[in-house]
Amino acid sequence: MYSIKFDTNIIKGDELIDIDLLNPHEKIIKRKQTKLTKFIKSFDEYYIISSILCCHKSHVIIDGHHRYFALKELGFKKVPVTKIDYSSDLISTGPNGGGIPKDEIINKGVSNELFEPKSTQHLIYCSRSKAWYPVILLSTMFKIDTNN
Repeated sequence: MYSIKFDTNIIKGDELIDIDLLNPHEKIIKRKQTKLTKFIKSFDEYYIISSILCCHKSHVIIDGHHRYFALKELGFKKVPVTKIDYSSDLISTGPNGGGIPKDEIINKGVSNELFEPKSTQHLIYCSRSKAWYPVILLSTMFKIDTNN
């Protein structure tokens, strides 16, 4: 169940995938990633985490860079991902249609040339309220084992 109403065809699947298949497109704030890494590590058996959102075609990360880098540092081989149709007009890269063009974001991700932290903002259109909301609302919750 989602807190917003959107075209569910945008979701192309959710699963655990090999972390090396993902392509970040922006750098992270190291302090924030360090705190998240320590927090996840503090759980004895498991942790519930929001999935990383990625383009279903390119595996470029759309939302979840800090989660990605924290899980990578912790040695996770498989990470929770929700694959989305990033080409959809119902996903925006900024308020009022502004922001960095999607093709430029994809190109950065596949080239390993990263934007500065928090350079991009992704939004999803809610058909009920006729408003744009943070794309993280498309994430699903996953249980990850922390004792490995």
